[in-house]
Amino acid sequence: MSVEWWLTYLVTTIILSLSPGSGAINTMTTAISHGYRGAAASIAGLQTGLAIHIVLVGIGLGALFSHSLLAFEILKWAGAAYLVWLGIQQWRAAGALDLNTLATTQPRSRLFKRAIFVNLTNPKSIVFLAALFPQFISPHQPQALQYLVLGVTTVVVDIIVMIGYAGLATRIAGWIKGPKQMKALNRVFGSLFMLVGALLAGARQ
Repeated sequence: MSVEWWLTYLVTTIILSLSPGSGAINTMTTAISHGYRGAAASIAGLQTGLAIHIVLVGIGLGALFSHSLLAFEILKWAGAAYLVWLGIQQWRAAGALDLNTLATTQPRSRLFKRAIFVNLTNPKSIVFLAALFPQFISPHQPQALQYLVLGVTTVVVDIIVMIGYAGLATRIAGWIKGPKQMKALNRVFGSLFMLVGALLAGARQ
């Protein structure tokens, strides 16, 4: 893989990571409700899910999801249902906001696991990787090393972008002055979760 091809992939990955999706919404809601430490656990979970997708693509299962309608549909509906459930939970969340209390009382392991499922149940991610990676892989060079470079690039870019979303979310939290504003914000993000779930349910392979 040439440096030019890698730079092209880097730009492509940045653009796609900046596009708001379920991962960005999950990061922002977690940052607002649980502070920076909670957001860090959530981002780590997202990257774990992304890394699993990258490994699956590397060993060829990505091709299965991109060509098997049944496998795609099963994962699609599971992901859509999970995002809608998260949206309902967010919609029903209480309006009170105390980041210090939430950061200490809410287990970060739960936030980590939730973020893993958010990424793992998004079939568009693995199908996209399965379609994109081969475009930047040279058949005349070691395959494993190239997949490693692309995978690490994808994860590092997504970490940086998610940190940016978390920082933006904490700034928004600073403007919230009471339970009513927090309740309204919870409903906005809850609606976004459900919207992404609905869009995912309507996705076509």
